[in-house]
Amino acid sequence: MIGIATEPGFLLLEDGTLFRGRLRPGTAPTAAEVVFTTNMTGYQEVFTDPSYDGQIVVLTAPQIGNYGINNEDPESARPQVAGIVVRELSASHSNWRATGSLGAWLGDAHVPILTDVDTRRLTRHLRSSGAMRGVLVSGSEIDDPARASLAACPSMEGLDLASRVSTREPYTWGNPSATRHIVAYDFGIKRNILRLFDARGCRVTVVPATTPAAAVLERRPDGVFLSNGPGDPAAVQYAPTAIRTIAGAGIPMFGICLGHQLIGLTYGGETAKMPFGHHGGNHPVREVATGIVTITSQNHGFSVQGTEEGIPGAPALAVTHLNLNDRTIEGLRHRELPIFAVQYHPEAAPGPHDARPLFDVFLESMGAPSPVRPPGIDKDRRPNEPSS
Repeated sequence: MIGIATEPGFLLLEDGTLFRGRLRPGTAPTAAEVVFTTNMTGYQEVFTDPSYDGQIVVLTAPQIGNYGINNEDPESARPQVAGIVVRELSASHSNWRATGSLGAWLGDAHVPILTDVDTRRLTRHLRSSGAMRGVLVSGSEIDDPARASLAACPSMEGLDLASRVSTREPYTWGNPSATRHIVAYDFGIKRNILRLFDARGCRVTVVPATTPAAAVLERRPDGVFLSNGPGDPAAVQYAPTAIRTIAGAGIPMFGICLGHQLIGLTYGGETAKMPFGHHGGNHPVREVATGIVTITSQNHGFSVQGTEEGIPGAPALAVTHLNLNDRTIEGLRHRELPIFAVQYHPEAAPGPHDARPLFDVFLESMGAPSPVRPPGIDKDRRPNEPSS
């Protein structure tokens, strides 16, 4: 990797498999769950997605960093990933929007990046053996500190990471005079969700993950949004009570990713850890009612259990979407209340954008038209957002 000083390093997986590469000198051992993503572009959005908190991300694209980084695309205030593994980190970048190099940006954020790795072999291993914990280590030898770091790394199952990445205080986004008001639970919310609501003439109040229902109802929202987020949905035990109370008040509700899983749990369903999850921008999803197939962006390691016929234990929920690769549930709706959710990401940047009209469906459930401003307007606005 020309331009950045490196030394030998490696990724050690919990099954003992070793992948050698190169790291920055002095990189401290970094242990986390190891997953792969099939995104070909949008690496900055991936690295700043709070849903990747607590994970080392393997890029299947053979080279990253060639278009640099910029100040417009981040999905949060900082990189969220625990570490990164790539085949090649580009030594140079070229793009009219670029404000710096990916390598320098990651270095400033103290995110370790292991380069010169056979990521094809690593991805195939994770697909066959499943996502597992791993540790990034400088040097050539597996020593006791590396083993201790790996042994101390907790399993993703049972971890409530939503409360760790959530905002600590409420904040607002969008035009303060907008007539439609949405309260968004921040379980790890992405900025592009807020941009899209703003573009549709909504103001958003973002609240911490643990906010009780009463505090939300006091704000008299037109709708409530449940965001994406990291970790085990079953560990977010404080959310279902709030969701059920708010839904009981008849307020329209829309959930994405972790929000989808929490709605499933609220009404009696169960979630389970997937072998290697869905991470990438090329997942085909079929709408049950119409047969229409949408190409979606996804990032999740847990799923709501069930089939096209229904969700065991949750008769109030109907399955609306299925993943065409493995038949897992990708969408649901309440049979009586104005509640729906999808497992994938309709807000995905840089794309695909096939599912973006779901934001309009949400506004329609609130009895509102959806006046969309042209793309790119006010993209940089981040009013009142906290710095972390």
